[in-house]
Amino acid sequence: MNHLIKCYEDRVCAGERLGREDALQLSSEPLEPLCAAADRIRRRFCGSRFDLCTIINAKSGRCSENCKFCAQSAHYHTDAEEYPFLSAKEIAEKAKSDWSRGVLRYSLVTSGRSLNGAEVDNACEAIRLIRKTCPIRVCVSMGLLNQSQYERLKAAGADRVHNNLEASANYFPSVCTTHTQADKIAAIRAAQAVGLQVCSGGILGLGETMGDRIDLALTVRGLGVKSVPVNVLSPIPGTPFEKNRRLSAENLSVTIAVFRFLLPDAAIRLAGGRGLMPDHGRACFLSGANAAISGDMLTTTGYTVESDLRMLRELGYEPACLDE
Repeated sequence: MNHLIKCYEDRVCAGERLGREDALQLSSEPLEPLCAAADRIRRRFCGSRFDLCTIINAKSGRCSENCKFCAQSAHYHTDAEEYPFLSAKEIAEKAKSDWSRGVLRYSLVTSGRSLNGAEVDNACEAIRLIRKTCPIRVCVSMGLLNQSQYERLKAAGADRVHNNLEASANYFPSVCTTHTQADKIAAIRAAQAVGLQVCSGGILGLGETMGDRIDLALTVRGLGVKSVPVNVLSPIPGTPFEKNRRLSAENLSVTIAVFRFLLPDAAIRLAGGRGLMPDHGRACFLSGANAAISGDMLTTTGYTVESDLRMLRELGYEPACLDE
């Protein structure tokens, strides 16, 4: 047994919060014992529960922001589909279908910096119709909204807001310059102020260092976030990051494991980019990850709910909302 990894594992299980230097040291330890320890921490704090969700691209394209990874940015020439806010009926029908297939959480995602008044109305109408249709949990990912907008969405039936920090505060300006990470944190705090849960993480493969990834995890921990999406960059032609090198499976597993040491009781959620993984994310689900977005992502394809549920059963997981 690796004694250094075991020492860190014992500290986490005793309730200690590891710091940046601890995490950096862990990231250079041997892969197999590191991932095995992360999986034990996951089982201790989260059991066999696995938080599976789906998303719908409720409004697509022509985003004013210049995030260098995004196919929907109006700053770049890509093949991303463009359309206005979908009808409440269409959004609710997909929610009902996903619920019937075993999905417990469903997120409405819209392109753009924020929503205007009419679009908030559309979102509220769709959420109310979903809540009438089935008991699925409803999440919204709608940019930089303010507290009054979040109050309306919560009153309609949303219980969680997604807003990724994308990268560390230090690296964020290399990813986007039309808004700041401080803008995102302000939106997160506005959502928390009205009693909404928050889902926030980032993207791996943007050109960041392991230190940047650790700083990101520490930031979301400091915000009290318990649902942490981990996206893997899918280099999209036409975007500034189209030639970024793809991460190795080992690199990803190390990062997931380190995140588990830093976030022992969180839902660490494999999100966009999982379609690039030949094992569907299986190695990560044995290295500390215990949540995922299933089905298609915003502009890339994913895996089916049915195939994900089969894999989770094989790995000994049970679908459940980890905030219950």
